[in-house]
Amino acid sequence: MTGDSSQSPPSPGRRGLITFAWLWVGVPLAYGLYELVRKATQLFTG
Repeated sequence: MTGDSSQSPPSPGRRGLITFAWLWVGVPLAYGLYELVRKATQLFTG
């Protein structure tokens, strides 16, 4: 490791791509977790 922490922040276009990538993964993941909790609740409460 060089210890070089002087990286410049990502450019606006790159930042948009990073945001899109996180949403691409995060939204279905959040929906899946929501459905899991909802169905598990139904399973254990009758």
